[in-house]
Amino acid sequence: MLTRRLALALGLLLAAAGGGSRAALAAPERITLDWAYYNPVSLVLKQQGWLEEALKPDGIEVRWVQSLGSNKALEFLNAGSLDFGSTAGAAALLGKINGNPIRTVWVYSQPEWTALVTRPDTGIAKVEDLKGKRVAATKGTDPYIFLLRALEAHGLAQRDISLVLLQHDQGRLALERGDVDAWAGLDPIMADVEIAKGYPLFYRDPAANSFGVLNVREAFAAANPALVQKVLRVYERGRQWALANPQALVELLSTSAKL
Repeated sequence: MLTRRLALALGLLLAAAGGGSRAALAAPERITLDWAYYNPVSLVLKQQGWLEEALKPDGIEVRWVQSLGSNKALEFLNAGSLDFGSTAGAAALLGKINGNPIRTVWVYSQPEWTALVTRPDTGIAKVEDLKGKRVAATKGTDPYIFLLRALEAHGLAQRDISLVLLQHDQGRLALERGDVDAWAGLDPIMADVEIAKGYPLFYRDPAANSFGVLNVREAFAAANPALVQKVLRVYERGRQWALANPQALVELLSTSAKL
């Protein structure tokens, strides 16, 4: 049987543990999410203010930070600068394998957002033509993984090309300047060079594009499961709006990206 002293000690420990749990589950004063051109749903939420509206009764502020690529979103998540960050599914997997403490909690799109792009004057018409050529890509992103898969599927490897590591927008500029011969592109800037400049997408494979996913820091998800669910409900509202309003989505994306 428990002695009175042991029972009292146990009661104090349980009380302390209960107090600690309540403190851990206290809602944060602010959450930080990313917005990105490759995640049009994030643009919808940022414009409409639905998340701010949903979290206002809880006294939670919403802060938006731009991600220029999956690699940047993963960096921000790893550093604790983001609570929610959008990436390609393949990039999230690589991040997780490399120790980034994230959890993928939602899929926002099944895109074809990457292809291999060149200028009309390079003579490049197929993947095999990349041998010995300079190719720009953003390491750790879906276009980079797409490039490696394309090379492998056509009997080449990374060592057969001169890989130039640049952020997506800089890859486009390098292609335009002639600093590289090809680029593993990303929409919407890839679509812009295709339409405005007539640059050919010489290799496409929709099945080799991974899904667009939303990730959350594991510690944040563990401490705030109800808040994560609330954010996802608003995200789903944005996804449904995007599906129902394709022309308005196009206009929002083109305005945001200044294309």
